[in-house]
Amino acid sequence: MSTVIMETEENTQQVQDVPPAVALTQMVSGYWVSQAIYVAARLGVADLLAGGPKHVVELAGACGANEAALYRVMRMLAGVGVFARDAEGRFRLTPLSEPLRTGPGSARSMAIHMVEGPSWRAWGELLHTVRTGETAFAHANGSEVFPFYAAHPESAEPFNQAMTEMSAATAEAVVRAYDFGGMKRVVDVGGGHGQLLAAILKANPHLSGVVFDQPEVADAARERLAAEGLGGRCEAEGGDFFESVPEGGDAYLLKWIIHDWDDRRAGVILKNIHRAMPEGGRLLLVEAVVPEGDGPSFSKHMDVHMMIMTGGRERTESEYARLYADAGFRLTRVVPTESMMSIVEGVKIG
Repeated sequence: MSTVIMETEENTQQVQDVPPAVALTQMVSGYWVSQAIYVAARLGVADLLAGGPKHVVELAGACGANEAALYRVMRMLAGVGVFARDAEGRFRLTPLSEPLRTGPGSARSMAIHMVEGPSWRAWGELLHTVRTGETAFAHANGSEVFPFYAAHPESAEPFNQAMTEMSAATAEAVVRAYDFGGMKRVVDVGGGHGQLLAAILKANPHLSGVVFDQPEVADAARERLAAEGLGGRCEAEGGDFFESVPEGGDAYLLKWIIHDWDDRRAGVILKNIHRAMPEGGRLLLVEAVVPEGDGPSFSKHMDVHMMIMTGGRERTESEYARLYADAGFRLTRVVPTESMMSIVEGVKIG
C-alpha cells in the first residue's frame, strides 16, 4: 500500500503514476483520510444512507452537522471511494462505506476507536517509542492500555465494541478454516465473552469448552454462553494467565493475546499452557502472521501499532517457531483464514 486507497483500478493507476514527491505527500497526509472516515463513522452517515442516496442537506439535518462542512468532507471521501455521488449530486454507499454501517460485519467502532482520543494520541508519540523503546500509549495517556481503559469507560466503549466486531468476523473465518475434529475439549485463554468459542462449539457439537479470562469478564461470558444455549457444554473460569490456566483441554486457543506481549511475557503464558496441557495437545494462536520480505502487508502496520500500544508485536512464522520451541511446543503449520488472521498450530513436545 503506497498511497491512499482508491476505489477503482483507474484511480489507483493515476496515483501510482505521479512523481515520488507527490506520492509521498499523499502518504504523509493519510491521516486526513483517517479523520474524515472517523467523522463519518461518529455521525452515523453510512446508516443514514442505508435506505438509498441522499443530498447532503438531508444528511446534515439528520446527524446535526453543518451542511457546507459535511459536504466538503463527503466530497473528499467520495474521491477515495469511501462514498460516491450519483448524477443528481446525492451521496451513496460504496463497498468501502458499507462496513461503516452498524450491524453484522460492521467496522464502525474500529474506525472510531483507532482515530479517537487515546489511540490517536499514542500514534502521535511514535517517535518517543522509537527513541526509547517505551510504549507511546503510556507516554501519551499517562498509563498503560488496559489500566487506562479500565479507568476511562467512555474510551473503553468503542474499544470493546471494536474488538467485538472484529471477533465476530474472525470467529466465522476460524470455524471455516480449521478442522476441530478429533478434539474433545477446547480452552479459550483470554477468551473474553466467549464469542469465538461459542462459534466453534455451535459448528462442532462433539466439543465442550472453557472460556478463561479475568474474573469479571468470565462472569459476563458465563451469562452469554447460557443465553446461547451452551451452558451445558461450556464453562467460564476467572483467573490470570500469567499465573496458570485451566487444565483438561486437549486444545488451547488464544486469539489476539500473544501479540499484546513481548517474547518474555508471551513465553510465560505459553509455558503455563504447556504445564496444563496433556502430551500431544494442540496450541492454536489466532494472530496476524507477518510475511517474510518487504512486500506490503497490513500485519506490518499492526506490528508497529502493537509496539506503540502495549509493547507487544506481530511475528513471522519463524519467530513463532522460536517462541513455540522455547515454551516446549513444535510449530506444525500456519493455517490461513478468510480474514487477516491465521491459525498458528503447534503441538506439545516436552
